[in-house]
Amino acid sequence: MKLAGKTAIVTGAGRDIGAAVATKLASEGANVAINYFSSSEGADATVAAIKAAGGNAFAMQGDLNKEADVKALVANTVEAFGSVDVLVNNAGGLIARKTIAEMPVEHWNAVMSLNVTSTFLMTQACLAVMKSGAIVNLASQAGRDGGGPGAVAYATAKGAVMTMTRGLAKELGPDIRVNALCPGMIDTDFHNIHTPDAGRRGFEANAPLKRQGHVDDAANLVLFLACDDSAFVTGTNVDLNGGMLFS
Repeated sequence: MKLAGKTAIVTGAGRDIGAAVATKLASEGANVAINYFSSSEGADATVAAIKAAGGNAFAMQGDLNKEADVKALVANTVEAFGSVDVLVNNAGGLIARKTIAEMPVEHWNAVMSLNVTSTFLMTQACLAVMKSGAIVNLASQAGRDGGGPGAVAYATAKGAVMTMTRGLAKELGPDIRVNALCPGMIDTDFHNIHTPDAGRRGFEANAPLKRQGHVDDAANLVLFLACDDSAFVTGTNVDLNGGMLFS
């Protein structure tokens, strides 16, 4: 058990990558606090699956742009499990595809808050109780290449998460390691909603690995970055894209 006796908070874990990460960390012995915003059914199902497998978990609704919700999540985690050792900042999203010309400032601010401010607030709150361990952020390939059509705000936000990851690694070492994933085309609701099917088929045809990524691909990498297998890794933004972008 690579995380036996440890406690992890996974944000945005009611579905897709977040749910897979929570399940994976629990399978390696971690107690898991699952945050969700609207995916209550998925969060409850993930908790039930973890408990059925002998693990410990709870789910808690919260808007991570609200400092009170963030602090409540951290406080409840410490009350339930005694500590926070791993933070996975997975909450985020595109919201909608909009070009700069058509984008109201409200949309820009909402994307920044959802992806960047939530990561800042969660990290800050956890540092009050986190003496050592690992933080894993979810950035995106869009943070490297600017994203697809109408994704400038999202790409900019994820680029900020990547930079925050590097800065935090310097600020929090040696006790806390900070790394991030930069997923490309992962088969999730994100792409079900925002990416045309033709684009996904084109990715599969052109990617060296000839497939979309699975949520377990992301979960396995998060586990690696969260445990001592990556004890000499910090400040990295790791590509997870089937070979479609080399950085």
